[in-house]
Order: sequence, then structure tokens, then C-alpha cells
Amino acid sequence: MHNTTSFALTGFRITKELGTVRGIVVRSRSVVGNIGASIQTLFGGDITLYTELCERARQDAFERLCAHAAALGANAIIGLRYDAAELSPGVTEVLCYGTAVQVAPA
Repeated sequence: MHNTTSFALTGFRITKELGTVRGIVVRSRSVVGNIGASIQTLFGGDITLYTELCERARQDAFERLCAHAAALGANAIIGLRYDAAELSPGVTEVLCYGTAVQVAPA
């Protein structure tokens, strides 16, 4: 599946717009992860436990977005974006969204 954050896909023309698609993931941090991250904050720098958690949540949201687009018959997604919100302490929603389209080589 092709994807882009822009609203045009170089080398392709949009033949049909299929609508907005999204992938949503809600994650919580584990007690063990919080303790490990707290220890990492004592030393400063990159908090790898949280980085890995965020990357995994974004990847899962992206995969769900692609599945939603494929279910509509899309072969590309344009205007791809991510958003995140904290729903409650330690619980975060990651949303990946865009426009599902069908494209053909230009």
C-alpha cells in the first residue's frame, strides 16, 4: 500500500477517493515499564522504554489504518497524519488517519 503525508502521490494519479480511514490504539504503561523508565530518567537522555512503547503504538495504529483502507478497496493513503492524547494518567490513545484512495501510474 502506498502512503504519503502529502495530498498527491508522485508518479500516480488518483482515480477514486474512498474517504477517511483511521487506525486507533489505546495503550497503558505497565508498572514494570514505569519503574524502568523512572530509573532511566535518573540518568537523563533518551527514555528507551517509552520510545519503544510509542513506536509500537504508532506502528499498530498504522497497520490498523492500512487494514481499514484495504477493506474499502484502497491501494494508497494520502494526507497521512498521527495524533495522540492522554485519556487518563498512563493511558494514551494513538490515532493514525488519512484519506483512502485508488491510484494508477501517471
